[in-house]
Amino acid sequence: MVKRFENTDFWALILGGSSGLGLASAKKLASEGMNICIIHRNARAELEVINKEFSLIQDQNIRFLSLNKDALNLQHQQDILAELKQALASGGKIRCLLHSIAKGNLKPMTGDDCLSADDFSITLQAMATSLYDWTKLIFSERLFAEDARILAFTSEGSTRPINSYGAVSAAKAALEAISRNIALEFASFGLRSNCIQAGVTDTRSLQMIPGSEQIKEHTQKRNPFHRLTEPDDVANVVSLLCTDEAAWINGCIIPVDGGEHLC
Repeated sequence: MVKRFENTDFWALILGGSSGLGLASAKKLASEGMNICIIHRNARAELEVINKEFSLIQDQNIRFLSLNKDALNLQHQQDILAELKQALASGGKIRCLLHSIAKGNLKPMTGDDCLSADDFSITLQAMATSLYDWTKLIFSERLFAEDARILAFTSEGSTRPINSYGAVSAAKAALEAISRNIALEFASFGLRSNCIQAGVTDTRSLQMIPGSEQIKEHTQKRNPFHRLTEPDDVANVVSLLCTDEAAWINGCIIPVDGGEHLC
Protein backbone atom coordinates (compact mmCIF):
# COMPACT_ATOMS: atom_id res chain seq x y z
CA MET A 1 0.00 0.00 0.00
CA VAL A 2 1.25 3.48 -0.90
CA LYS A 3 1.79 5.63 2.16
CA ARG A 4 -0.28 8.81 2.14
CA PHE A 5 2.28 10.81 4.11
CA GLU A 6 5.55 10.38 2.29
CA ASN A 7 7.28 13.17 4.20
CA THR A 8 9.12 11.12 6.83
CA ASP A 9 9.62 14.24 8.96
CA PHE A 10 5.90 14.60 9.69
CA TRP A 11 4.69 13.83 13.21
CA ALA A 12 1.29 13.69 14.87
CA LEU A 13 1.17 14.75 18.51
CA ILE A 14 -1.88 13.16 20.09
CA LEU A 15 -3.08 14.32 23.49
CA GLY A 16 -5.02 11.42 24.96
CA GLY A 17 -4.22 8.60 22.57
CA SER A 18 -4.28 5.44 24.68
CA SER A 19 -7.85 4.50 23.79
CA GLY A 20 -10.93 5.48 21.81
CA LEU A 21 -10.77 8.05 19.04
CA GLY A 22 -7.22 9.14 19.82
CA LEU A 23 -5.82 5.62 19.60
CA ALA A 24 -7.76 4.83 16.42
CA SER A 25 -6.41 8.04 14.86
CA ALA A 26 -2.84 7.19 15.88
CA LYS A 27 -3.15 3.77 14.23
CA LYS A 28 -4.60 5.26 11.05
CA LEU A 29 -1.98 7.98 10.72
CA ALA A 30 0.85 5.54 11.45
CA SER A 31 -0.45 3.13 8.81
CA GLU A 32 -0.18 5.96 6.30
CA GLY A 33 3.38 6.90 7.19
CA MET A 34 3.15 9.58 9.87
CA ASN A 35 5.36 9.42 12.94
CA ILE A 36 3.41 9.35 16.20
CA CYS A 37 3.82 10.83 19.67
CA ILE A 38 1.09 9.91 22.16
CA ILE A 39 0.68 11.69 25.48
CA HIS A 40 -1.53 9.73 27.83
CA ARG A 41 -2.23 9.38 31.54
CA ASN A 42 -2.93 5.84 32.68
CA ALA A 43 -2.48 3.73 35.79
CA ARG A 44 0.21 1.05 35.82
CA ALA A 45 -2.44 -1.69 35.79
CA GLU A 46 -3.66 -0.47 32.40
CA LEU A 47 -0.29 -0.33 30.70
CA GLU A 48 -0.04 -3.97 29.59
CA VAL A 49 -3.13 -3.65 27.40
CA ILE A 50 -2.15 -0.18 26.21
CA ASN A 51 1.37 -1.23 25.27
CA LYS A 52 -0.02 -4.05 23.13
CA GLU A 53 -1.98 -1.43 21.20
CA PHE A 54 1.10 0.75 20.92
CA SER A 55 3.12 -2.16 19.54
CA LEU A 56 0.69 -2.31 16.60
CA ILE A 57 1.56 1.31 15.84
CA GLN A 58 5.29 0.61 16.05
CA ASP A 59 4.83 -2.26 13.59
CA GLN A 60 4.05 0.33 10.90
CA ASN A 61 7.74 1.15 10.55
CA ILE A 62 7.41 4.73 11.74
CA ARG A 63 9.02 6.59 14.61
CA PHE A 64 6.98 6.33 17.78
CA LEU A 65 7.10 8.00 21.17
CA SER A 66 4.67 7.47 24.05
CA LEU A 67 4.81 9.44 27.28
CA ASN A 68 2.67 8.52 30.28
CA LYS A 69 2.48 12.04 31.65
CA ASP A 70 -0.19 14.56 32.56
CA ALA A 71 -0.61 16.88 29.58
CA LEU A 72 -2.35 19.38 31.87
CA ASN A 73 0.47 19.64 34.42
CA LEU A 74 2.87 22.57 33.82
CA GLN A 75 6.00 20.66 34.85
CA HIS A 76 4.98 17.61 32.85
CA GLN A 77 4.41 19.85 29.84
CA GLN A 78 8.02 20.99 29.98
CA ASP A 79 9.21 17.38 30.37
CA ILE A 80 7.11 16.35 27.38
CA LEU A 81 8.47 19.21 25.28
CA ALA A 82 12.05 18.24 26.12
CA GLU A 83 11.53 14.62 25.03
CA LEU A 84 9.54 15.67 21.98
CA LYS A 85 12.24 18.09 20.83
CA GLN A 86 14.81 15.32 21.18
CA ALA A 87 12.66 12.99 19.05
CA LEU A 88 12.25 15.71 16.40
CA ALA A 89 15.91 16.75 16.47
CA SER A 90 16.65 15.25 13.04
CA GLY A 91 14.32 17.73 11.34
CA GLY A 92 10.90 16.45 12.36
CA LYS A 93 7.92 18.78 12.47
CA ILE A 94 4.43 18.41 13.87
CA ARG A 95 1.95 18.20 11.04
CA CYS A 96 -0.99 17.34 13.31
CA LEU A 97 -1.82 18.29 16.87
CA LEU A 98 -4.80 16.16 17.85
CA HIS A 99 -6.67 16.98 21.06
CA SER A 100 -8.43 13.89 22.43
CA ILE A 101 -8.44 14.62 26.15
CA ALA A 102 -11.52 13.25 27.88
CA LYS A 103 -11.37 14.37 31.49
CA GLY A 104 -14.56 15.92 32.78
CA ASN A 105 -17.08 15.85 35.57
CA LEU A 106 -20.27 13.98 34.76
CA LYS A 107 -22.57 15.17 37.52
CA PRO A 108 -26.15 16.38 37.48
CA MET A 109 -27.04 20.00 38.17
CA THR A 110 -29.39 19.06 41.02
CA GLY A 111 -29.16 16.81 44.06
CA ASP A 112 -26.66 16.28 46.84
CA ASP A 113 -23.65 15.66 44.60
CA CYS A 114 -24.30 18.24 41.92
CA LEU A 115 -21.90 20.24 39.77
CA SER A 116 -19.81 22.88 41.47
CA ALA A 117 -17.94 25.84 40.03
CA ASP A 118 -14.70 23.88 40.51
CA ASP A 119 -16.15 20.98 38.50
CA PHE A 120 -16.81 23.35 35.62
CA SER A 121 -13.34 24.90 35.87
CA ILE A 122 -11.54 21.55 35.89
CA THR A 123 -13.56 20.26 32.95
CA LEU A 124 -13.13 23.43 30.91
CA GLN A 125 -9.38 23.46 31.47
CA ALA A 126 -8.95 19.80 30.54
CA MET A 127 -11.30 19.59 27.59
CA ALA A 128 -11.18 23.11 26.12
CA THR A 129 -8.50 25.61 27.09
CA SER A 130 -5.78 22.93 26.98
CA LEU A 131 -6.19 22.98 23.19
CA TYR A 132 -4.95 26.56 23.17
CA ASP A 133 -2.29 25.82 25.79
CA TRP A 134 -0.75 23.11 23.62
CA THR A 135 -1.12 25.06 20.40
CA LYS A 136 0.75 27.94 22.02
CA LEU A 137 3.43 25.64 23.47
CA ILE A 138 4.19 23.95 20.15
CA PHE A 139 4.00 27.23 18.27
CA SER A 140 6.39 29.01 20.66
CA GLU A 141 8.90 26.18 20.27
CA ARG A 142 8.59 26.41 16.45
CA LEU A 143 7.78 22.73 16.17
CA PHE A 144 4.84 23.01 13.79
CA ALA A 145 5.23 22.15 10.12
CA GLU A 146 4.65 24.99 7.67
CA ASP A 147 1.18 23.60 6.92
CA ALA A 148 0.02 22.17 10.25
CA ARG A 149 -3.40 20.91 11.32
CA ILE A 150 -4.94 21.46 14.75
CA LEU A 151 -7.77 18.99 15.33
CA ALA A 152 -10.05 18.40 18.31
CA PHE A 153 -12.97 16.13 19.06
CA THR A 154 -16.29 17.69 19.97
CA SER A 155 -19.77 16.23 20.28
CA GLU A 156 -23.41 17.03 19.73
CA GLY A 157 -23.50 17.86 23.41
CA SER A 158 -21.95 21.24 22.60
CA THR A 159 -25.40 22.41 21.48
CA ARG A 160 -27.81 19.78 22.83
CA PRO A 161 -28.47 19.28 26.58
CA ILE A 162 -27.80 15.81 27.97
CA ASN A 163 -28.43 14.77 31.56
CA SER A 164 -25.28 14.97 33.73
CA TYR A 165 -23.32 16.39 30.78
CA GLY A 166 -23.53 20.07 31.69
CA ALA A 167 -19.83 20.65 32.44
CA VAL A 168 -18.67 18.66 29.43
CA SER A 169 -21.25 20.38 27.24
CA ALA A 170 -19.89 23.77 28.30
CA ALA A 171 -16.35 22.55 27.62
CA LYS A 172 -17.23 21.30 24.15
CA ALA A 173 -18.85 24.63 23.27
CA ALA A 174 -15.74 26.43 24.51
CA LEU A 175 -13.50 24.01 22.62
CA GLU A 176 -15.28 24.85 19.37
CA ALA A 177 -14.94 28.59 20.03
CA ILE A 178 -11.23 28.25 20.79
CA SER A 179 -10.70 26.15 17.66
CA ARG A 180 -12.37 28.81 15.51
CA ASN A 181 -10.20 31.55 16.94
CA ILE A 182 -7.05 29.48 16.43
CA ALA A 183 -8.18 29.07 12.81
CA LEU A 184 -8.44 32.84 12.49
CA GLU A 185 -5.45 34.08 14.46
CA PHE A 186 -2.87 31.44 13.49
CA ALA A 187 -3.77 31.21 9.79
CA SER A 188 -0.99 33.59 8.77
CA PHE A 189 1.49 31.13 10.34
CA GLY A 190 0.21 28.18 8.30
CA LEU A 191 -2.01 26.54 10.92
CA ARG A 192 -5.45 25.17 10.11
CA SER A 193 -7.82 24.37 12.97
CA ASN A 194 -10.99 22.28 12.86
CA CYS A 195 -13.22 20.29 15.20
CA ILE A 196 -14.59 16.87 14.39
CA GLN A 197 -18.05 16.30 15.82
CA ALA A 198 -18.06 12.55 16.24
CA GLY A 199 -21.33 10.68 16.41
CA VAL A 200 -22.17 8.54 19.41
CA THR A 201 -19.28 6.08 19.70
CA ASP A 202 -19.06 3.23 22.17
CA THR A 203 -15.89 4.38 23.92
CA ARG A 204 -14.93 4.40 27.57
CA SER A 205 -15.91 8.08 27.70
CA LEU A 206 -19.44 7.32 26.54
CA GLN A 207 -19.77 4.42 28.97
CA MET A 208 -19.09 6.81 31.86
CA ILE A 209 -22.12 8.98 31.00
CA PRO A 210 -25.17 8.06 33.09
CA GLY A 211 -27.77 6.46 30.83
CA SER A 212 -25.24 5.58 28.12
CA GLU A 213 -27.07 2.38 27.20
CA GLN A 214 -30.21 4.36 26.46
CA ILE A 215 -28.17 6.87 24.44
CA LYS A 216 -26.77 4.05 22.30
CA GLU A 217 -30.18 2.49 21.79
CA HIS A 218 -31.74 5.81 20.77
CA THR A 219 -28.83 6.59 18.43
CA GLN A 220 -29.13 3.31 16.57
CA LYS A 221 -32.76 4.13 15.89
CA ARG A 222 -32.23 7.72 14.71
CA ASN A 223 -29.02 7.31 12.74
CA PRO A 224 -29.80 6.95 8.99
CA PHE A 225 -27.51 3.91 8.89
CA HIS A 226 -28.90 2.50 12.16
CA ARG A 227 -25.51 1.96 13.75
CA LEU A 228 -23.17 3.76 16.09
CA THR A 229 -20.14 5.65 14.87
CA GLU A 230 -16.96 3.56 15.01
CA PRO A 231 -13.57 4.97 16.09
CA ASP A 232 -12.22 4.10 12.64
CA ASP A 233 -14.91 6.27 11.02
CA VAL A 234 -13.50 9.24 12.89
CA ALA A 235 -9.86 8.26 12.38
CA ASN A 236 -10.41 8.20 8.63
CA VAL A 237 -11.49 11.85 8.71
CA VAL A 238 -8.53 12.81 10.91
CA SER A 239 -6.31 11.34 8.21
CA LEU A 240 -8.18 13.16 5.43
CA LEU A 241 -7.85 16.50 7.20
CA CYS A 242 -4.08 16.02 7.43
CA THR A 243 -3.68 15.73 3.65
CA ASP A 244 -2.46 18.49 1.36
CA GLU A 245 -5.85 18.46 -0.36
CA ALA A 246 -7.59 19.48 2.89
CA ALA A 247 -5.52 22.65 3.31
CA TRP A 248 -8.46 24.94 2.54
CA ILE A 249 -10.65 23.51 5.32
CA ASN A 250 -10.27 25.84 8.28
CA GLY A 251 -12.42 26.91 11.22
CA CYS A 252 -15.05 24.23 10.73
CA ILE A 253 -17.11 21.91 12.92
CA ILE A 254 -17.28 18.74 10.82
CA PRO A 255 -19.93 16.11 11.68
CA VAL A 256 -18.64 12.56 11.32
CA ASP A 257 -21.72 10.61 12.26
CA GLY A 258 -23.32 9.11 9.14
CA GLY A 259 -26.01 11.81 9.22
CA GLU A 260 -26.96 11.29 12.86
CA HIS A 261 -27.18 15.06 13.38
CA LEU A 262 -29.99 15.27 10.81
CA CYS A 263 -32.48 13.38 12.94
